[in-house]
Amino acid sequence: MVTATATNVLELSASLSENPRTEPLISGAVQPEGLRLLTTVLHPSEMFWRQLKFSEFDISEMSVSSLTIATSHAPTEWVAIPVFTMRHFFHTTVLVRAGAGIEKPADLKGKRIGVPEYQQTWAVWSRGIFSDEFGVKPEDNIWFMERIPEKSHGGSTGFTPPPGVEFHYIPQTQNMGTMMVQGELDATVLYLPSGNLIDRSAIDLEARSDIRTLFPDPAAEARRYYAKTGMYPINHTVVVRRSLLEREPWIARSVYDAFVEAKAAIQRERGASIEPWLATGVIGPDGRAGLARDPMAYGVVAARRELESVTRYDYEQGLAERQVGLEELFWPESLNW
Repeated sequence: MVTATATNVLELSASLSENPRTEPLISGAVQPEGLRLLTTVLHPSEMFWRQLKFSEFDISEMSVSSLTIATSHAPTEWVAIPVFTMRHFFHTTVLVRAGAGIEKPADLKGKRIGVPEYQQTWAVWSRGIFSDEFGVKPEDNIWFMERIPEKSHGGSTGFTPPPGVEFHYIPQTQNMGTMMVQGELDATVLYLPSGNLIDRSAIDLEARSDIRTLFPDPAAEARRYYAKTGMYPINHTVVVRRSLLEREPWIARSVYDAFVEAKAAIQRERGASIEPWLATGVIGPDGRAGLARDPMAYGVVAARRELESVTRYDYEQGLAERQVGLEELFWPESLNW
């Protein structure tokens, strides 16, 4: 939906997830220059499915992996803007079941692992890191996916299980939570008991004494990984309808600047949070050294290593037909931002 108001301000539909860095855009406190965003707040699982399948919104957050996979087949109707609304050390969130014989990452070999969606960026990063860091490759595991094809991101990007990987869809009468409790899964890579339109698990696994994180100290593993690689993995970017940017190319910079301003506004309002610096281990709780570099900076220039790594993982894991170049994903001008 694109409409022009009497003041020559374009109205664009937008979908965002709840996130401190996007709150000013959701509330309307920050608006892109020349634009008025009509924002819908959605859980990412539902947002990406609706955008990939129905193309509902002019602007939205988007799974980096799903965008990469779709682009490897053919140019999509979406162009990315280098705003990264979600980062995490995804591999540190793996949950394991007591009695599964998993004490360290290498013990994941041969185990049954559940995942909401095999191609989602969280899972792609986790598998890539386990392969690079611990020698556990995707084909070493037995994979169970909770989402049905009709409500998966892969249903719109041509997903088929990669060759050499043992893969099963979880029956709709079950879910990852019940399978973990009943001993039918040994571990999960991302667990979403959020009751959204797409995911169906409900049990709070983290509250159970028979379920624990793979890493006894996930924060310490995150700091180790960042110290070794310098990467803070990226999950979501922002996309704009291609036809819109081809007609009004100025929108790309306007949208990017608005996200940058929204992030800065939250820092001014609440005080600059040092959480990203603590998470990466750049500084300790009582130190301020290293604050000059933002571990969560927007822009292709600052995030090139992370972006090239996740596109490589998509290709290596048999999800993308080829390794997609960043110039295929991002608006040309933004490659220098």
